[in-house]
Amino acid sequence: MTYLGSSNKFHYYLSVEQSKHIVLAADHAGFDLKEAIKAYLTEKGIDIVDIQPDLIDGDDYPEIIRKGCAAVLEYNCAGIVFGGSGNGEVMAANKVSGIRCALCYSKETAKLAREHNNANVMSLGGRMLDEELAKDLVDIFLTTDFEGGSRHERRVNDLESSV
Repeated sequence: MTYLGSSNKFHYYLSVEQSKHIVLAADHAGFDLKEAIKAYLTEKGIDIVDIQPDLIDGDDYPEIIRKGCAAVLEYNCAGIVFGGSGNGEVMAANKVSGIRCALCYSKETAKLAREHNNANVMSLGGRMLDEELAKDLVDIFLTTDFEGGSRHERRVNDLESSV
């Protein structure tokens, strides 16, 4: 894994301020957007754990996403996964126990993923989003707190026990 960034921290991490990292994982189709977001977050002083720092054509996203999700759990931090549409990546991520990954394609989906679902990973489609919208979605996701309350907490807790 490659660690990038500076010691100057930006307020983020899903109210898990003890964490010092954000994990990024992308297949070939999401690689360019991942690199743009990596540069953007690094400029903000956020340390990055980049699961696949080099472009590999024809790579298989399930393995990359599993490695990224393992790092999210290890570092107790947020993660962002990238693919062509983001759909396969969200499916792969949600197979990992302890991961709540949301496909984010609008400001509202990024906000609600955190507020209502306590998502710890977001999935972005490199072929679906322009760079500026992706930056906005990342900012919203990383700065929105889980609303909590019995209704949302009950539902989030039930996700782990789903069959």
